[in-house]
Amino acid sequence: MATYSDIFRFTRLACYVGYITQAIVNNLSPLLFLIYQSSLGISMQEVTLLITVNFGVQLFVDLAFAKLADKIGYRICLIGAHVCAAVGLAGLMLFPRLMPAFTGLITATVLMAIGGGLIEVLVSPTVEACPSPNKEKQMSLLHSFYCWGSAAVVALSTGFLAAFGSLDWGILCLIWACVPLLNAIFFGFVPVPSPAAEGESMPVKKLVLSPVFWLFVALMALSGAAEQSMSQWASTFAESSLGVPKAVGDMLGPCLFAILMGTARLLYAKFGKRLRLCLILSASLAVLCYLAAWLSPVPALSLAGCALCGFAVGILWPGTFSNASRTLPKGGTAMFALLALAGDLGGTLGPTVVGACASALGELQLGLAFGLAFPALFVILMLLFTKREPQKGKQLENPKP
Repeated sequence: MATYSDIFRFTRLACYVGYITQAIVNNLSPLLFLIYQSSLGISMQEVTLLITVNFGVQLFVDLAFAKLADKIGYRICLIGAHVCAAVGLAGLMLFPRLMPAFTGLITATVLMAIGGGLIEVLVSPTVEACPSPNKEKQMSLLHSFYCWGSAAVVALSTGFLAAFGSLDWGILCLIWACVPLLNAIFFGFVPVPSPAAEGESMPVKKLVLSPVFWLFVALMALSGAAEQSMSQWASTFAESSLGVPKAVGDMLGPCLFAILMGTARLLYAKFGKRLRLCLILSASLAVLCYLAAWLSPVPALSLAGCALCGFAVGILWPGTFSNASRTLPKGGTAMFALLALAGDLGGTLGPTVVGACASALGELQLGLAFGLAFPALFVILMLLFTKREPQKGKQLENPKP
């Protein structure tokens, strides 16, 4: 006879596919930017606006659904998120044919961003709410699927375009749209737990007045910055350091980075213990990886530092989620949404800082030197948190009336 927790394995499976969907949303369109320019006549400024719109809409969704998700219901929101993602992905091909090309791409991007933002807000607390004796490991396993999804999108899409040519890029979008469409149907049948019963979640005002909450906000921002600062520049670094073609640079850069990041999350899900110690050691390894990318006189070793950084930062994001959930067990949807917002902000500002420094100093390796500040600060804050956490825990266990 199946146990209660066994029933939720299908819920976790749907959530895994949800993170694959988010990986598709975030990684497919950038692979097509040059095709948009050549086949649809989109300018570089318009391509840049697509990136800005995707980022801005996801941040807005993170913030807006901090409270709305509990009122609307998780099942409805999860299904709606996947439907938006599916329509947006299909719309990359269809909408430019039904309206002006750039308007069509913007419309599709907005829909995809709504879906991706909702998935980010909802999937982690859903898995956290599923009965499990090892929730930190389940969270790490969940986030590994974003990495596998990212690697699959880059590898399979690059293979598809190489085999069938850029003229069939629209068919590629329709194929990827099937993933969220089928998962939307799946979410209609699996049990969907709420992270906290109505009235049990910590009020948002009380949450934002908690100093330890802001510590986790800082840790999430640093996690996103440490991850994306290297990930976003890995392909360019591979091309500029080794002189390899773009396709090879994509495979050695963001694809290998994603594979190693997913491997770290999978290994922690299977063997990991002592989450806080693992977070400190992982962030420390990330510092060494940034140092290798910056200081190594051998380009191949610098590239190895970039790739290994994917492994080093792998558990920082999901581990911080789990740490926050353990310390603030009644944080609810609002906590997860605001932490996701902080992570997204860090993931945007980090690469911007590295790029600006590289531009000012005239060398990408020197720009990456500034990136090591993010994992270094993460280590410092985690050491402070680990030292003071027992006292914080007591305060949270017995709040004053």
